[in-house]
Amino acid sequence: MAVDEDLLRKNPFEFELASVIVNDSVTREAITRKQQRDLLKFIQEDKHFSRYYDAIYILFHTGLRISEFCGLTVSEIEFGEMRIKVDHQLQRTAQMQYVIEEPKTDKGIRYVPMTKAVAACFRRIIANRKTPKVEPMVEGCAGFLFLDKNDMPMVALHWEKYLEHIIQKYNRIYRIQMPKVTPHVCRHTFCSNMAKSGMNPKTLQYIMGHADISVTLNTYTHVNFDDAKEEVYRIANS
Repeated sequence: MAVDEDLLRKNPFEFELASVIVNDSVTREAITRKQQRDLLKFIQEDKHFSRYYDAIYILFHTGLRISEFCGLTVSEIEFGEMRIKVDHQLQRTAQMQYVIEEPKTDKGIRYVPMTKAVAACFRRIIANRKTPKVEPMVEGCAGFLFLDKNDMPMVALHWEKYLEHIIQKYNRIYRIQMPKVTPHVCRHTFCSNMAKSGMNPKTLQYIMGHADISVTLNTYTHVNFDDAKEEVYRIANS
């Protein structure tokens, strides 16, 4: 407008935004349902990694952020209501300090529903949870589900490394390779599966704790022809 009104001779912003702003956004990747089934079966049957099966199953079937999962305590698994109370996340700083933070977004405080299979995983985790000599407490929170060899709560880095080692072993054994799987891939896989199953976007937004519905809706772009075909047939036959 300033150029049109002869207030400026040249538009100082007449350039492509992409030429000055680096796109550092993280591509959200999800694995297929078959890959998820194959991976979970491998973990469950592996003599060493089977100890992590319940936790990884939960990550794939709740959509929890890994920092939310690490911050869970025994009292926040509400079996009577079949839900998980999420109102904080556990982080560990570069200085190895454990801190409790509020959820990533305002929508992060929520109750995440549990299926019977997820509840069974939590029951086994709690039953097998080792009792430390001194229960670690971080800013008033105690009873964390997973403790490391130093009897301190496990953090995101632990689960990233476990998954990395699991995938490495899987790919040494099988010819058809498994792509990189991280705790965030588990979360996004859950989101994609729910979207492909026809879950209402607002419901999915609530479960995921997304502040902006557009973040949730981006998941619905991960559909292909087979998904479209299945949806058209389902509606036609309903």
